[in-house]
Amino acid sequence: MHIVTLMENTPGAPGCAYEHGLSFYAETAHHKILLDTGASDAFMKNAERLGIDLSQVDTVILSHGHYDHCGGVMAFTKINPQARIYLREGAGGDFYHVAEDGIRYIGIDRDIPDLPQLSWVTQSLALDDEIDIFTNITGRRCYSASNDALRIRLGDRYKADPFRHEMCTVLHDGGKNYLFSGCAHNGILNILDSYRDLYGGCPDVVLTGFHFMKKTEYTDAEKRNIETVARELAGMPTVFYSGHCTGEAAFAMMKEIMGGQLHELHSGTAVL
Repeated sequence: MHIVTLMENTPGAPGCAYEHGLSFYAETAHHKILLDTGASDAFMKNAERLGIDLSQVDTVILSHGHYDHCGGVMAFTKINPQARIYLREGAGGDFYHVAEDGIRYIGIDRDIPDLPQLSWVTQSLALDDEIDIFTNITGRRCYSASNDALRIRLGDRYKADPFRHEMCTVLHDGGKNYLFSGCAHNGILNILDSYRDLYGGCPDVVLTGFHFMKKTEYTDAEKRNIETVARELAGMPTVFYSGHCTGEAAFAMMKEIMGGQLHELHSGTAVL
């Protein structure tokens, strides 16, 4: 398995761009896979700088319908029109960030749903022996308050996003299982509960944002929530790589509990 962070919020490899977004490139024995595409085409420029030929990618999997994970899709299709793209049904919805400082659209490019190479995912499925996708995640254990500002517009109303458009990817390679879960809007513990239901046990490696990022100070309840998640993750035989929407303060709290089990992601750097 070879995994490179093509895009993340923080600088990493010299000369590589960084932005509020997430994108990974992964190679298994039989596939070249793109997992999310950041907020723009900058991930493609990073790939070129790193010597990664995105025209050889055969599979694209988009974790959910937000711009910072799907923003580079249309640019990617110009250099690689043959790769099959997988997106959860409903991910083309009217998604917004609603806060005191205003309302802004955070959904995907309106042209993505019309792409001929797009496959809508409605339920968990195995693409082959190396790639699985699972969705329909239930449960709200340790749900992040940072989701509160994320809404779906239905008519003239902005309702809480239930994140049914989120899906996770499991890559099987070399006898190990690698879980990619985007922003983990449904909550990483609930995602790992679903993983256990499907596969039993825990993945060997998890690459994800935890979506604890917040511009203001955490409340005591929010701090306890983050610490509870970290303690449960620390009890698993899993290595975690995180960044993007986790937030620096939350990452530091989790790192204090998880130690060497938790690693930072940075733009343009190899994970494995």
